Amino acid sequence: MILEVKSGYFGYTKDNTILRDISFTLGEKEIMTILGQNGVGKTTILKCVTGILKWQQGQTLIDGKVIGSSRTAREQIPIGYVPQAHSFSFPYTVKEVVTMGRARHIGLFSVPSKNDRKIVDQAIDEVGIGYIRDKLCSQLSGGQLQLVFIARALAGEPKVLILDEPESHLDFRNQFMILKLIKKLVRERGISCIINTHYPEHALRLADTTLLLGRDSYLFGKTGEIIIEENVREYFGIDVRILAVPYRNEELKAFVVLDSMDSRQNG
Repeated sequence: MILEVKSGYFGYTKDNTILRDISFTLGEKEIMTILGQNGVGKTTILKCVTGILKWQQGQTLIDGKVIGSSRTAREQIPIGYVPQAHSFSFPYTVKEVVTMGRARHIGLFSVPSKNDRKIVDQAIDEVGIGYIRDKLCSQLSGGQLQLVFIARALAGEPKVLILDEPESHLDFRNQFMILKLIKKLVRERGISCIINTHYPEHALRLADTTLLLGRDSYLFGKTGEIIIEENVREYFGIDVRILAVPYRNEELKAFVVLDSMDSRQNG
């Protein structure tokens, strides 16, 4: 086990606790997905796990050590956080932004060493954006910018990579390019990942474990045991069928949406 959350509670106000008694574990070289409707607290969980927000009760541990909420404590923990990619208006090049991922290694008044520059170049090449390393981030597409943020996180040499909806706002091809990259990073770097996603079929394709988050409850376990038709109906309010599709030497899962529970009740 690398990362563990024990009995986490969080609310933005005293009267509005949105996360209640959240517990899960993330093992070495594992991928975990978090699924749920909009507004149930998926991004909030990630911020609590990384220490950006402080659990009101409970704690996050990495290798048995509790993550604190102070900036210094967070910088000492080998977590790479990739937020949702939107526009980037600052006039920094790709290489400059990726170099920012080395901040906790470089120090406040130091400059990147030869080794720092080597690690930055490796991260850029690893995600396949070497051809735009000198381009301004304000001139990039959404898919390119998402890859820059992933490279920035990798430059910090994390043990755990946490990504908030990495495939959102991307076209169909780029979504699967991101998923393929994540699997490659876990396999080759030996890191573990937590990913927020809106796509249950992506979780089935990618994840070892899944946390399915509702407004008053959650489920956590092996992905194939959590993402089943009954649970999707309960947590998303839609009637689906999950079909097995043979492909090469594996069996892929495809979703067929039959109806929303709301439209069935109203019609």
